[in-house]
Amino acid sequence: MFHNISYANRRGWQGRARDEYLALLNVSFSIAIPPQLRGSPVSSKVRDLEPRTAPARLDTPTDLSSDAVREVSAALNALLADTFALYLKTKNFHWHMSGPHFRDYHLLLDDQAGQLENSIDILAERVRRIGGTTIRSIGHIAKLQRIKDNDKAYVPAIDMLLELMNDNKAHIRHMRAAHEVADKHEDVATASFLEVFIDEAEKRCWFLFEASRQAERSGH
Repeated sequence: MFHNISYANRRGWQGRARDEYLALLNVSFSIAIPPQLRGSPVSSKVRDLEPRTAPARLDTPTDLSSDAVREVSAALNALLADTFALYLKTKNFHWHMSGPHFRDYHLLLDDQAGQLENSIDILAERVRRIGGTTIRSIGHIAKLQRIKDNDKAYVPAIDMLLELMNDNKAHIRHMRAAHEVADKHEDVATASFLEVFIDEAEKRCWFLFEASRQAERSGH
């Protein structure tokens, strides 16, 4: 009798233990693989990690392709860096002008610097308007600029005018290249204002040429 009781108790304990073990397996399985995730593709999160033209909060809606945004933004940011460099050099020469034609040259370079300054915001905002990001610092400008700085202690007036003329000619060449990029992607708005900037730069070259060709190296 006692033997039968012990055997029954043992079988009952084993049965409960087996049931509890199976229940634990079911819980563990449910935690490891939630039903709502079963069958989900492994790559469902990959798209979130793909690089964007701009951070999500700065990504501006545009009908231009991602390639267009990247290439036009790169072209405009290089122009923007050059415009900053040319603006500062023009102001540098404006501040350090000397000689008997000081007033004429001083005012000429101030006018040209103002024209360059006015184009800076237009270039930067165009990059942002199509969904790109633009210049963030002086260091950023230094990495992109193609116009060389002039830190000499003294530059004769004639050399100032000729250097600025050549820099403006280089700037025109770079703007034409950027215009080709805009044309390739049918970005008519960018191409349109670049045409205006090219015309302005050609006028600056003309004035600098005429002001410099009769001057002597002494400034007379």
